[in-house]
Amino acid sequence: MSDSSKPQLSFSIGANGLHGLLRADDLRLDTLIGLVATWDDPEAREDVINQLDALAEAVTSPREGELDALVQQVEDAAGMDTSHIEVKMPDLIRLRDELNAVIAGTAGRFNPAHSQGASDIRHPAMSKTRAYLKAQPLPEQQDRRTA
Repeated sequence: MSDSSKPQLSFSIGANGLHGLLRADDLRLDTLIGLVATWDDPEAREDVINQLDALAEAVTSPREGELDALVQQVEDAAGMDTSHIEVKMPDLIRLRDELNAVIAGTAGRFNPAHSQGASDIRHPAMSKTRAYLKAQPLPEQQDRRTA
């Protein structure tokens, strides 16, 4: 779920709170349009379909590196360009703020450098105890082991 004003291009925290999610719907749109851009040419369409069939076979039992190579062949057959999105300045600022919120929401969970430890929490009920210990510190702890 995203609280973004533009969820189709946004950052959010993953369901388990341990990772971030980038949603960029335009990438999928550009991919599909790029895939069918040469669809009018029967020869190009046949080549794209053949490459997609090869990719479909490999998906059922992929070998290392095979899927990347087959995806590249589909992209080559369809004449697809690199995948990128032009992001305007207002969206860059919004995305930066969303990414900072995701980092803040995920980084502190297991990283002591980003979290506040329990000893740093200052509860108002403990103010008298803190003042007393500041005025009269506890003696240094002695080694309890016997010689």
